[in-house]
Amino acid sequence: MNTPLPPLPVDDLDHVLTHTRQLWAGARGEKFFITGGTGFFGMWLLESFVRANEALDLGMHAVVLTRDAAAFARKAPHLAARTDLEFIAGDVRTFPFPPGRFGCCVHAATDARARLIDEQPGEVLEVIVEGTRRVMAFAVQASVKKFLLVSSGVVYGRQPADLSHLPEDYAGVPDPVLPGSCYGEGKRLAENLARAEAEQHGCELKIARCFAFVGPHLPLEAHFAAGQFIHDALRGQPIRVAGDGTPRRSYLYASDLAIWLWTLLFAAPAGRAYNVGSAVDVSIAELAAEVGANSGQNLPVRIARSPVAGRAPARYVPAVERAQAELGLRVRVPLDEAIRKTIAWHHAASALAARSAASPGKISFAQP
Repeated sequence: MNTPLPPLPVDDLDHVLTHTRQLWAGARGEKFFITGGTGFFGMWLLESFVRANEALDLGMHAVVLTRDAAAFARKAPHLAARTDLEFIAGDVRTFPFPPGRFGCCVHAATDARARLIDEQPGEVLEVIVEGTRRVMAFAVQASVKKFLLVSSGVVYGRQPADLSHLPEDYAGVPDPVLPGSCYGEGKRLAENLARAEAEQHGCELKIARCFAFVGPHLPLEAHFAAGQFIHDALRGQPIRVAGDGTPRRSYLYASDLAIWLWTLLFAAPAGRAYNVGSAVDVSIAELAAEVGANSGQNLPVRIARSPVAGRAPARYVPAVERAQAELGLRVRVPLDEAIRKTIAWHHAASALAARSAASPGKISFAQP
């Protein structure tokens, strides 16, 4: 990343603050340790953290583990320069423990790149499991009280065709011989390991099983369908669907994601797992059409293959009644608005990159 990315939209950060304001009081003056703080999830956690810290005068401080602090400083100088954020470089499996007591920990470090999962499955499994073991060891030493483990809906394995939504008590598992199963198996082991350590040492563990999302910082050239479609839209190209368009997914906007994650950390009961996502499912073809329609250009959709007659569509859709009933969480940003917001932010990022190229070293940001 050679050019800076713009801060998240102020209205999105205010949206997060509005729906988490009452939760932050218990974190006044606390230290946070955050892994995965420089990726898609992490950027939303860090920017909403500093927004709450400033707006509510909380005096919080966060130590953020990153593989490359210098690269992050180029990507997000408005965060790297802050005094309430401290960045330490290291591998999640071996990082040196920062000193002192920490009240809260969010472990969101993971690497879900399809190429890495296909080519280095053993490495993926080791990073997930040994990284979680290392972070839990740190949490014990630092007397962490509240710990959020960011897991994934892949822990359930393949969703049966006759099950419209996956509940938290669904007892499915990934097929260990299928390609790509290392990620789901790793997340299952991480949950089990974290639960055992938390119970033994009196740490309040909360688990977020995350599904699919859309928003600023979502990678556009990875294996995520929403990102790929927005990548096409930003170039004014037809929205290309590589398959037959029948799989069904659901998408939660990232500001809602941040609300859900902070709520789980602060308010969920210890030892409880919650699905994080939207229950409003769409087919991949419908998602492509939504992106085309909300691109500002009314772009057409091109689907590579025809559906196989009589074959039920693959599904990956969470049931979220537990989060709704127990924590009052819900979807607040509809899909069409989420797509428009994401495209607008990427246009802003492109404009910023052009200004940065024209006037290197002269780009600055106001604090969010």
